[in-house]
This record gives sequence, C-alpha cells and structure tokens, in this order.
Amino acid sequence: MKQYQAKNIINIAVAGHSGSGKTTLTEAMLFLSGGCDRLGKVSDGNTVCDFDPEEIKRQTSVTAAVAPVEWKNYKLNLIDAPGLFDFEGGVCEAVRAADSVLIAVSGKSGVEVGTEKAVKAANKRGLSKIFFVNGLCDESADFYKVFEDLKASFGPAVCPVVVPFLEGGKVSCYVNLLEYKAYKYDGHKAVEVSMPDMGTRLEGLRTAMYEAVAETDDDLFEKYFSGENFTPAEVIMGIHNGVRSGKIAPVFCGDALSTDGIDELLNGLIWLAPTAADKGEELAVDVDGEPVELSCNEDGATAAVVFKTIVDPFIGKISYIKVLSGKLSADTPLINMRTGENVRISKVTIMRGKKQEDVDYIGAGDIGAVPKLSDVKTGDTLCAPTRKVILDGVEYPPVALSMAVIPAKKGDEDKVAQGILRLVEEDPTIQFKTNAETHQMILSGLGEQHLDVIVSKLKNKFGVEVTLAPAKVPYRETIRKKVSVQGRHKKQTGGHGQFGDVWIEFEPCDCETLEFAERVVGGAVPKGFFPAVEKGLRECIQKGVLAGYPMVGLKATLYDGSYHPVDSSEMAFKMAAAAAYKAGIPQASPTLLEPIGVLKALVPDDNMGDIMGEVNKRRGRILGMEPAGDGQQEITGEVPMAEMSDFSTFLRQTTHGRGSFTFEFVRYEEAPAQVAQKVIEAAKAAEEE
Repeated sequence: MKQYQAKNIINIAVAGHSGSGKTTLTEAMLFLSGGCDRLGKVSDGNTVCDFDPEEIKRQTSVTAAVAPVEWKNYKLNLIDAPGLFDFEGGVCEAVRAADSVLIAVSGKSGVEVGTEKAVKAANKRGLSKIFFVNGLCDESADFYKVFEDLKASFGPAVCPVVVPFLEGGKVSCYVNLLEYKAYKYDGHKAVEVSMPDMGTRLEGLRTAMYEAVAETDDDLFEKYFSGENFTPAEVIMGIHNGVRSGKIAPVFCGDALSTDGIDELLNGLIWLAPTAADKGEELAVDVDGEPVELSCNEDGATAAVVFKTIVDPFIGKISYIKVLSGKLSADTPLINMRTGENVRISKVTIMRGKKQEDVDYIGAGDIGAVPKLSDVKTGDTLCAPTRKVILDGVEYPPVALSMAVIPAKKGDEDKVAQGILRLVEEDPTIQFKTNAETHQMILSGLGEQHLDVIVSKLKNKFGVEVTLAPAKVPYRETIRKKVSVQGRHKKQTGGHGQFGDVWIEFEPCDCETLEFAERVVGGAVPKGFFPAVEKGLRECIQKGVLAGYPMVGLKATLYDGSYHPVDSSEMAFKMAAAAAYKAGIPQASPTLLEPIGVLKALVPDDNMGDIMGEVNKRRGRILGMEPAGDGQQEITGEVPMAEMSDFSTFLRQTTHGRGSFTFEFVRYEEAPAQVAQKVIEAAKAAEEE
C-alpha cells in the first residue's frame, strides 16, 4: 500500500448496535475497493476483521480491528468496533483513533441502545457522525421508518443523502439526493438509471436536508426560516461543511451483504468525512502540564498514541498506533512518556485484520502497528525526546462484574494469574487481583459474556482451564461490650516447663484492627513479655470466633498476670494471650460486620422507580438523585457488598443496556441478625467439609 498524506487519510470507527452489520459493512467496503479478493461472511467465519478465534466461534466482534481501504486516491482506515456492551472497551479504542464514526443501523430494528451509545461516544470526543441504514434487501426492512426514528432520536442534524426508491415494498433503486441521480445494482456494480418519480416523499426529504443545512450557519438559518430557498451550491457546501464540523449527520443506506449502495457510501465518505488534516490540531500537555497544540504535520516532531494492544502467544505483542505528528519509522528516536524510557522500534507495519504489511514509515494522521514493544501499554504516548508531550490515552468504562477464578487443577494458580495478566495487556477493561483475605483470585470485567470470553481465551491461548464462582464477601467481626478474662498457659515437661499468666481487658474501640495497651503494676508481668502478649493477640484476631473472619475495632489492655522465673518465656505468654482471647471474645457480645459500598448508578428517567426499588430490595439506602443530562438521572445510595454480585445483570436487563454504575467500598456496618446467622452457618458448613 502506498503512503498517503494527512489530507488524503480518513480515520473512521465503524460502530453501532450488535447485529446491525458493522463487520459485514467493513467487509463490503474492503471487497469493493479491492482490499480483499472475496466477500467474507460473519456466519462463515472468514471476514477480515473478525479474525480472533473467539469472534469466529461466537460470530460476533469482541475486539476492535483495523482495515485500511483505498478509494479514489484516499486511504480510509476503518476501525471495526464491537457492538456487544460487554466489549465496549473496543469502542473506546476505536473512537480514540478515529476522526469520525460510521454508525451502522439495522433497516429492520432502527435506533437501538447500541446506536445511542455510538452517538454518545462520538459526541464525547467531538467526532463527526455518519449513519448507514443497513440490510435493505430484507423484505422486513423499512428505511423511511428508520429514518424518522433517527430524526426523532438525534434531531434535525440528521440529513438524508442516499435513499431507496421502493416498488412493491422492495428497493427498486437508490437515489443520491446531492447528485440527484439514481442507481440500480447488478451484482456488485452500480448502473445509473433514470430518476424515479418520488412524489411528495421527495419534498419531505428535501425539507429534512434544508433543516439540517440551516442548523450549520446563522445566515443560512435566517434564510431558511424567512422562506427563501437554498441554492444547490448552498445545500452541497452546507452539508459538506456541516459534516466536517459535526453539525450534520448524513444518512446513507444499502445492503452490506449484497454490497448495494456501498460505492455511494465510499464516495460520500471521501467527500464528506473529515480527513486527518481537516481534524486539525490535537491538544496535548508538556512535562509541566501546560497545554501544547500538535499540528498534523509530517515534518514536525514525532508524537503518537498507542490505542490498542494485541498479545498472542505465537505472533507476540502488537501495539496499534496513531501518529498525530511527525513520522514513525524504525530509526525514529522515541521516548515512552509513562516510563521515561527510550523505545526501540524494529519495524513498522499496517494491519488489515490479522495480516501485517511492512511499510517504511507511518506518517502524521495515519494508523499503523509496531510489533514487540516490550514495556509499552495501551494509552501510552510515544514522542520525540526533543519535544516531550503527553496525549490523551484511552478512556475505558468501569468494571461491572467481579467473580472468583477457580483453577481446574490444583497448582495452576500461577499459570492462571500469568495468563490473565497477559490478557489485561490487550484488554485494559479486565481487572485482576488476589484477595489476601479470602485467598481468592478475583477477575473483573464488563459483564458475563466478557468474563466468559476471558475464560475461553485462558484455555485456548494459555492452556489453563478455570471456572468462575461468586466472590466471597470479606466480612469482619467485632465486639460490643467490655470483658476482663484470664489467660493461663502452663505445661510441664521434662526439664523446663512453660508458664504464662495474663489478665486482659477487651473492649470495643474505633481502631481498624487491634489497639494494645498495658497498665501492669508491680511487675506482675515483666515488660520483656509485653510484645509476646501483643503478638499473640494480633495472630488471634486474624480469625474471629463467629465465622472465622478478621476481628476489628478491638482494644486489649494487659493489666495483671503472673510469671515463673524459670518456666516463663515469650512463647508461654503468647499462648496465654491466645487463651485469654478464646475465653474473652465469646463473652464480649461478638457480632458480624458486613462491607458497605457507595453505589452511583446512571439510569434513564423511565427506569428510576425500578432501580430505586431494587436498591431497597437489596437492603440499600437511597441517599439522593440528580439529573445527569441526556434523559438520565444519577442515583446515589449505600448498599451491602453481599447484595451486589448480580446487580450489573439486573441493571443491564432493566435499562436495556443504557444504565451504568460504579460501586466503591466505604465502611463496615453490623450485619442484620438473619444475615449474620446465614454467614455463620455457611462458615461452619465449610469447616466441616
């Protein structure tokens, strides 16, 4: 593939709801442009972008994939993003590298949650939006219903450009409203036909175009609403400028499976979508945190961002990079701004799905990849040492579901941990930690399907099998009243015996674990044995008397005791302290504490009642709510951690994927009697096993 300048490079994320045909649309553009020699199908597992074994098996995208297309002296870097919400991280990566978003919309289903999410992702980064209504060869598709749905959802900015002409409920030809030409498709080729009589529908479409154009400029707005007609030149330039500024979202249509309308889409993209040069300067910060504007200039100092990483046991690590300024080549001196270390590049490539093609360099505005960069992560800035800047990384959604990972074979814990850490490199939406208290490995992700894919990849990529189970809740135990008890350890064997005798006062306090004090008088217990008593107690509080959970909020005061000049030792006093603990804590009204977290849930207005009711069912307390824009409210509440294991599933089902939440631990509270009883019984049953 030849090198292109920034003015001829268009970076486009292909996004939308799952099943809207994003990968098929990308495949059709590749095929028509000669980027691949056959038209692959998702159902056959032979598309360019769905090359991961998990994608082939599941027949859906789980990661973002890059596929460059050459069309009429332009290079379109298509970034095919997943549609399933569990793989939203791929969308975040795609929009970070893109300058516009091509949103696939099903001709049958119309605007869905994934459509709304794609629009929000584009708006968040200030990217241009282009809609493609797909699947019009299906008899149940209804373009005009979908178009009205788009207008109702996203306002007058939605502008028709290519529309179908229907005869007998089927598409007879496609009409380009800007060219005012009609095309039929014979195989994969377009044939111009005479313009059909569209009747009153044409006037309605023109009105929609004029409304969109009027929104782009104050003078055009006044002209339109004063009743004057736009000239053809004003309409064409208005749409052209409006799309590039993000004020107009043009609508194309066709069928990716048959490639009908795909040439019109490609033509529209190179004419309407902003190029890397059009996108202009990107804001970075220097080492002092001061803003720096980077122009898309091949002659400038190099600055690039890693927007995606692939880690494969066979081909190694591949870092996908967007160059914002300068050039990236094997001899380019670079520094990783996260680590401060120099970065050595062996070669640079462009990716088309899984295929690599070596190139001399990646220029400003272009997208490529570099293999085997050892200490480079997604989101890192790579720049010239002569101009150190930090670019925005990739902003990922918070994790929503956590489960315990249980290896199928004992002794595989290290293999499992190493495999997951490798997967975290390529998918930062995965979080992994080992809970030292519950002795469980905890895997967190964006949902059930996400975790299922991780389990499958562990088996297929790293040869380790695991199962998932609910994570244990880290309860605590404490006491509610003061007691004084004696702890005595006496053991006589041949030679020296063992003797330690202590009186300890246990009482509740505000400390996190154990507060140890002493008020021994008269040398009843020598000072040299005080540390042994404290050590004995600190070991004991690791296991409470109710269910074996750590003890907190405990003050222990050593106030009396006795010793033997020969038989007393540190070990004896340590054992005496343990005896006092075992005798005293059951008398001190022990109780179970459960972890409480703050829940912040963003939910649509229509689902407020359902979510608030569910929080109350889960023993939670609503603390407040406030508008969050876009028809959503933010609910804040406190909920016991034990009740949150499947909340992400409930929220997604109730809000149809529109809702999101964060949950953070804040404190421990006394568990209700019935909850405590169940936990204690479960702990006893586990011990008996």
